[in-house]
Amino acid sequence: MIVELPGFEDLIHDSQSTFKVLLYALSRPGTINQITAQLTPPRGLNIACAATCLTLFDLETKVWLQPGLGEEIKSWLLFHTGCSFTEDTQQTDFAVIWDIDNMPGFSQFKQGTPIYPEDSTTLLIMIGGQVFSPLSDKFPTLSGAGINGQITMPINLPDSFWQQWQKKYDSYPLGVDVYFLFYNGVIGLPRTSKII
Repeated sequence: MIVELPGFEDLIHDSQSTFKVLLYALSRPGTINQITAQLTPPRGLNIACAATCLTLFDLETKVWLQPGLGEEIKSWLLFHTGCSFTEDTQQTDFAVIWDIDNMPGFSQFKQGTPIYPEDSTTLLIMIGGQVFSPLSDKFPTLSGAGINGQITMPINLPDSFWQQWQKKYDSYPLGVDVYFLFYNGVIGLPRTSKII
């Protein structure tokens, strides 16, 4: 059974090191960061996404899995984290996305409230070969908290993603935060980041 796949090889060290990387990724948007945790994820999750899930999910976490992610992943996450699952994107704390071209729009996820803006959905978006040199002039330039002046986002994403991102920025401090996860790398995109 898939639940027999182990989680972190070193639970305490791997979860702590992954948490530090995730915090840094959101505090320094647009930078490529490496997750060093050792684990064997189920098919359909890359190492970075699996490590992020094991680090951030717990018994009180509600998770939405994009259709196409199999029952093996659901069983593995349930076994190792105890999280619960929902089909309601407006109720989810985390959304695990493998197909960015067909993901729901940002407005379909929990946005937080003026009193509790942190009560929103964090999107865990797995990407494949879309990571390119940050020196390219093809990709959006960002400014905002954690960015010294400006930075080029080193990922090739659909134009519709950036159009939505630009539009939802006007709703700050409401909105979603995003982690882009590829192999064992992670790039953070917090709601404070603005396209310039």
